[in-house]
Amino acid sequence: MKNNFKAFLITLMLLFPMVITQSVKAQQNTIVKAEADSVKVFSLSDLQMLVFRYHPIVKQAALLSESARASVLQSLGYFDPELKAGFARKLFGNTEYYNKWNSELKIPLWLAGADLKVGYDRNVGTYVNPESKTNSQGLSAIGLSIPLGQGLLIDARRNTLRQSKIMVQYAEAEQLKQINAIWYGVAKDYWNWYYAYKQFALINEGVELAQRRFTAMSRQTIIGDKPAIDSVEAYITVQERIIQKEKMKIELQNAQLVLSNHLWSEDGNPLELPFDAVPQNINPAMAKPNPLTLDTLLGQAANQHPELVKLRTKGAQLAVERSYRQELLKPKLNVTGNLLSNRTGFNSVIPGDYDFNWSNYKIGIEFAFPLFLRSERGKLREVKIKQQELNYDLQQSSRTINNDIKAAYNDLSAYSSQLAVQIQSVQNQQILVTGENQKFNLGESTLFLINSRETKLIDMKIKQESMISGYQKTLAELYYKAGTRQDTRLN
Repeated sequence: MKNNFKAFLITLMLLFPMVITQSVKAQQNTIVKAEADSVKVFSLSDLQMLVFRYHPIVKQAALLSESARASVLQSLGYFDPELKAGFARKLFGNTEYYNKWNSELKIPLWLAGADLKVGYDRNVGTYVNPESKTNSQGLSAIGLSIPLGQGLLIDARRNTLRQSKIMVQYAEAEQLKQINAIWYGVAKDYWNWYYAYKQFALINEGVELAQRRFTAMSRQTIIGDKPAIDSVEAYITVQERIIQKEKMKIELQNAQLVLSNHLWSEDGNPLELPFDAVPQNINPAMAKPNPLTLDTLLGQAANQHPELVKLRTKGAQLAVERSYRQELLKPKLNVTGNLLSNRTGFNSVIPGDYDFNWSNYKIGIEFAFPLFLRSERGKLREVKIKQQELNYDLQQSSRTINNDIKAAYNDLSAYSSQLAVQIQSVQNQQILVTGENQKFNLGESTLFLINSRETKLIDMKIKQESMISGYQKTLAELYYKAGTRQDTRLN
């Protein structure tokens, strides 16, 4: 029975190295070659270039400011010159009852809410109202319509235009906020992919080590230097690491798929991350962030954070609305004045009494004033309440943003300190593994201790890569909380 079992073990030891060599090494060729080929390194700056050029959500965010500018253009339409004309004629029983031609060019002016008007009227006929009747030459007029009360300082059209211009700043801040959020998510996915790749590479390295040790143990078992049970133990270690490697392989593939969500071509077609692409290398010795960086980001956030800019522009918009509502509390007093003339052209020769002068005019005054002003006072009170709410929101948002920046900075500092310790721990563990191998070669240690220390070393290296990934994600979070983006070219 023992001989059969030993024969089985020997057969297994002879065949298994070849199987492992063909299967395991074939799977690792992609990553090993990719690491050796620097051209296939896909850095964070490469990803940033693709995202900001071709990502559809980034392009969509750019439409926000375009939409706001379209609203400004629409508001400018209230100041477009307007030309209108009308003609009416009645002829009955060989009698021309009336023949009317009325035309006017109105040019809205920004100053004082006035309208410049140029008109021409020709009203002839038997039954035309005498007050509007003209001679056969017609009557020209040039004049102004000015609101001396309500509408002098601001009116509906100036209110709309000012608020539209302010909304451009609001839209640009919203655009920046959305782009920052997109990039923050992209950066996190990149570092998740980095961690999955490093995790897979370390496990793959562990498989290689276990395979080489199993091969050596098999040969020593065959010649009788080692007991067969050591080969079985080495074989089990290889199997465990292969299982772990397959698990990490799936996680790496999933991380690649998630990162591929952000890759688009110039034509808008989705791209896939190449299977042989590798992330950039990172120096594990992360320096503690400079306190000046924190001060800079806090100052920058106070002035330029998209959320605060949005609130301030909303406050500016409410200030314009408040001015307009206060203006509506004034009575309406509109004055219209026109100088009249029979002149129909610049070269016309007409008597001075019928030309443009201060003796030929028409004037009108319009006055209106609601007695209680309840509607206007209610609207004004509503605007004031919104301003108070906005001020409270601005105070709370400013404090929250400052604390979020400081919290991210503290996390970054903690990662830096932990990484320094972890690097030393990995180096010390490597010394233990090397020493244990030397003792094993001298016959003073066991395979179990070697596997145990080696597995712990791999776990510690994986933990170190996890810290590096966490550090980089926290760094991206720090800039995101400050309302900006890190320049990846500085990495």
